[in-house]
Amino acid sequence: MNDAYGRRIDYLRLSVTDLCNYRCIYCMPDSGVPKKEHSEVLSVEECIDVAAQSARCGVRKVRVTGGEPLVRHGILDICRGIAEIGGIAELCLTTNGSLLGGFARSLREAGVDRLNVSLDTLRPERFASLTRRGSLTDVLEGVDAALRAGFGRLKFNVVLMGGVNDDEIPDFVALTREHPVEVRFIELMPIGECADWDRSRFVGGSRVLEACPDLSPTDTDGVAARYRIPGYAGTVGLIRPLSHKFCSECNRIRVTADGKLKPCLHSEAEIPLKGLRGEALFRAIRGGILQKPLQHEMERLGSRSVRPMNRIGG
Repeated sequence: MNDAYGRRIDYLRLSVTDLCNYRCIYCMPDSGVPKKEHSEVLSVEECIDVAAQSARCGVRKVRVTGGEPLVRHGILDICRGIAEIGGIAELCLTTNGSLLGGFARSLREAGVDRLNVSLDTLRPERFASLTRRGSLTDVLEGVDAALRAGFGRLKFNVVLMGGVNDDEIPDFVALTREHPVEVRFIELMPIGECADWDRSRFVGGSRVLEACPDLSPTDTDGVAARYRIPGYAGTVGLIRPLSHKFCSECNRIRVTADGKLKPCLHSEAEIPLKGLRGEALFRAIRGGILQKPLQHEMERLGSRSVRPMNRIGG
């Protein structure tokens, strides 16, 4: 269906947990987040029903997110149930990759079509510092397991941070030389843990083009502008919510792990879905789509979201 401004809304980002086994410095406090009671989060059945009623509203793509979705009990049941919904053409999952080694084949068998792996550095010591507890080796082993399981054209999400990892831009782009992967550089947004960071940390996607002038524009994929170095097997994507506002093309809604529909990532509006089933849930989702604002005002007012990213879903 279309929202009130004529945008076709066909993409649901469904968070299944706000818990994570990492504590990335821009995302979560070192102490983590309080664990919710079982009754406070969407059940396996509720997650599947949210996706099913969203499909009735015209959603064709579902991305399962977290926190880290692979720490969620019942994650394979959730994926299997969503994959079986008529009308859902693509089921994706975003993960930090640390547990992929044990999950990749099962995810593929459960119906997951595509994986995005969050990876902000290729340097082991820096990786441990940014995640506060992660192992780069675990992630790389998980990527290998995903490839063996049949996940082609993996996407790597790199949150670009000035003075932190922007010196690795050429190293990330080099991953596309021999492998048909897409490296996506995402502009850091002033929300949650990093809202008050020094402005020098917030660099534009143009930094990538400056570091790798051989990149040539090719096409777009969703909100990502894509580039390629001639002769390379893979692509580079730039996702620029700050420097190149893409609200006019936004086609997504988000549902949090505790069952709140967010029509816009940076809006304070939240529509409660937990406890609703069938037609009542369908009407609530439809109403949420119609409440989607024309655009965010992040550059003027900052994010108006009442919760940080880890409690929204990446």
